[in-house]
Amino acid sequence: MWGYCGTGDDYCDDGCQSGPCYSTPSSSNVSVAEVVTEAFFDGIIDQAASGYAGKSFYTWSVFKVALDSYSRFGTEGSEQDSLREIAAFFAHVTHETGQEIDGTSKDYCNVDNTQYPCVSGENYYGRRPLQLSWNYNYGAAENNIGFDGLNNPEIVATNVNISFKTALWFWMTNVHSVVDEGFGATIQAINSIECDGGNTAAVNA
Repeated sequence: MWGYCGTGDDYCDDGCQSGPCYSTPSSSNVSVAEVVTEAFFDGIIDQAASGYAGKSFYTWSVFKVALDSYSRFGTEGSEQDSLREIAAFFAHVTHETGQEIDGTSKDYCNVDNTQYPCVSGENYYGRRPLQLSWNYNYGAAENNIGFDGLNNPEIVATNVNISFKTALWFWMTNVHSVVDEGFGATIQAINSIECDGGNTAAVNA
């Protein structure tokens, strides 16, 4: 029911909102690893304050490993489409990661979601590259990546491999299909509260 629906009969039902369904997207022949070089990656990290813990946590080599699990990222459409997606992803990662918030209330439990119920004592506030939040996202990411997100959400903040994979999983699930609609559409997909003048403090952070 959400975002890009994939291909084939298992995906292309009445709930599909976007995506190619029975048609296969064309390849841009862009190598993300050649665009996101180690120098490019380190250049972003170097912009962070010297005391920021992420400077030693995030590495180019780990990003490349995570990338292997999401081969469609930055490789579909035209060359410009690919470069636009890569640029948008890192723009959001730079913004979201910089917040590294613990959640003022830690109230990121949607009790109405019975598929991925909250575990007592655990908090599902935003963590790491794209600030993975809410129990339903931790649960769905858990199924895709293979980690205990509901019982141990803090692993997203402490395991760099899982951390990067959650960011790419969230992007491919919720954002990838709207990149061609413009950068505003990607903001809407990640954090709609920051649209239409909302949450200005976070927008300007």
